[in-house]
Amino acid sequence: MEYIEIGEIVNTYGVKGELKVLPLTDNPERYYDLKWVYIGDDSSVNKYNIEKLRILKNAIILKVKEINNLNQAKLLKGLFVIVDRDNAVKLPDDTYFICDLIGCSVYEEVNGRQLGILENIIKTSSNDIYIIKSQNGKEILIPALKSVVKRISVKEKKIWVLLPDGLIDDDF
Repeated sequence: MEYIEIGEIVNTYGVKGELKVLPLTDNPERYYDLKWVYIGDDSSVNKYNIEKLRILKNAIILKVKEINNLNQAKLLKGLFVIVDRDNAVKLPDDTYFICDLIGCSVYEEVNGRQLGILENIIKTSSNDIYIIKSQNGKEILIPALKSVVKRISVKEKKIWVLLPDGLIDDDF
């Protein structure tokens, strides 16, 4: 993926074209390092220069130079705030962007059996939960712990796991 979504525009804010953004990042403070962002969706993205921003509770209030009134801002509602990989936060080793993990094939490390495809990730206060969709349509919830997730290759789009006893049925 060329771009990384770091926020979703959920509403407008005020009448001067400000945007209310729900951050999709663990660190909303990272917005302060940006001079510009892309805004868009899967079909198209456009570059916008950041005029000012502030963090307000669980949202970011973003003002871009190219949007100057409420009507223009309304057109961006539902779109995503996006950065290219060069402007993405540098991650520590063994840490991955969610967008890089979604779509990976998940395998049991012991026997190599494919469990399914990583469809989504649930963020919890203790650890993430990987939602794996099997070929027969069943869902498996796997805790994203180092004791369970043994190896990840984003390049190969593969994840190897060591499942705790009883996590999945024998008829899986």
